[in-house]
Amino acid sequence: MKLALLADVHANIEALDACLAHAGDQGVDGYVFLGDLVGYGADPAAVIDRVIALGAAVRASVMGNHDAAVVGRGDEPMNDEAHAAIIWTLPRLSMAQRQYLAGLPLIASDGDVTWVHASANHPERFDYVSCAADARASLDAAGSRYVFSGHVHDPTLYYVGSDGRLSPFVPTMGVALPVGRHRSWLGIVGSCGQPRDGKTGAWYAIFDRAKARLTYHRVPYDVAAAAAKIRRAGLPERFALQIEGLP
Repeated sequence: MKLALLADVHANIEALDACLAHAGDQGVDGYVFLGDLVGYGADPAAVIDRVIALGAAVRASVMGNHDAAVVGRGDEPMNDEAHAAIIWTLPRLSMAQRQYLAGLPLIASDGDVTWVHASANHPERFDYVSCAADARASLDAAGSRYVFSGHVHDPTLYYVGSDGRLSPFVPTMGVALPVGRHRSWLGIVGSCGQPRDGKTGAWYAIFDRAKARLTYHRVPYDVAAAAAKIRRAGLPERFALQIEGLP
């Protein structure tokens, strides 16, 4: 089974639609959403509706910290701009859309795979996995062969080597990486809707479970349209600049 893994869509419908179209062309069998459907961007309702419309093709969807904040379950401190986006988002969601977010689990598992927005070690705290020690804590808490997560907006793949040490690897887009079951892996898939590496385009990954292959993709989309919506909405300018690849 080939699964498209998408994280941190952040209310960017242009980025989401581009990734869904690309994943469809790759012949994926389903989708996994790793949290933060909302926040920062100007189309929270459209993004939630698009995910709901995928129906049974969504094999898992977990709650991110911005999703939690919208439904009153988030205790993680946010900066003023991120908080402003949450306040802006609230009245733009229907009751059904809020209920969808509220019903998302913090963590989910499927056999030897764990899905979580941040760390599997106390997922309710939304701790960042930003180094090998963080990755080790998440893997140990999950107790599974694979952990896939978001929260960190740029992709990294951590793996346990033959010496038992855990090391990070920065993936090359479009290159299928062998992720054999003889090792443990933690993949951060990058942000679909708001990468922060100074480049444009949406990140997502495809996990081929049968072949034990993981491929990261960077997909172009209509950045100008998404940025224009952010500005028209009166959301902080930084959110538009980030998707435009500007500091």
